[in-house]
Amino acid sequence: MTDAALSPAPTKAPGKASPFNELEVLWVRHWTDSLFSFGVKRPDDFRFRSGEFVMIGLPGQDGGKPVLRAYSIASPCWAEELEFFSIKVADGPLTSRLQKIVAGDTVLMGKKPTGTLVLDALTGGERLFLIGTGTGLAPWLSVARDPDTYARFGHVYVIHTVRSVADLAYRDFFTREIHDDPLIGEEAKAQLTYYPTVTREDFETPGRITDRIKSGDFFRDLGLPEGFDPTRDRAMLCGSMAMIKEAGELLETYGLKEGSNAEPADYVLERAFVG
Repeated sequence: MTDAALSPAPTKAPGKASPFNELEVLWVRHWTDSLFSFGVKRPDDFRFRSGEFVMIGLPGQDGGKPVLRAYSIASPCWAEELEFFSIKVADGPLTSRLQKIVAGDTVLMGKKPTGTLVLDALTGGERLFLIGTGTGLAPWLSVARDPDTYARFGHVYVIHTVRSVADLAYRDFFTREIHDDPLIGEEAKAQLTYYPTVTREDFETPGRITDRIKSGDFFRDLGLPEGFDPTRDRAMLCGSMAMIKEAGELLETYGLKEGSNAEPADYVLERAFVG
């Protein structure tokens, strides 16, 4: 997901309902000078599946059209507020302004969530690998807090690759705070493993996740047999275009097949973010 993935909202025609909700910002957290998260009030009639995305934006400047981009919803489907995880781009048409929001401000949100990073797009399995880079972690924050995830899979692996250690936003959440979640805390403590990697600084698990999979280090670190097994393993991919392409090809070499909402299979990716 990049700030270039933009889509202008349609103008509101006379007598027609607005195509988006106007939502109050409840809180903002700045992780680094390039990453931030924010929460908004959830509309009473807004329903979505954990892992889906929706269009988020701001009103246009000087009477121009609103500017929106696709954001994965980082909240689980049952949450009373909606959380989002974003990059900051100094000259980005949207995030140059969005990064400056504060509690009490208003953002725009589309009314129709969609996406393929949902449990419905996968067939049954034993282990679920959620592989993300950068802000591609966002849908895993949703999926990993959904009780259905732990009911369907015996073990869940949240895998996050970033450039620097400071970019490991939500590290404390996945290693500690999620265990106190009143709904899925016990399940997460028993069934969830967090696996971060860092590409440009010293770290206990250095390098790109695809390189660690190819070398076998990924499986050795987790005490797993080397390779993915199509009879038991399922995966979701989100993040950089390069990672998604390479990881998808790797999964295919092990015999896993790409699925969709229409035809569930072994792994899924979000094509809306890869063009």
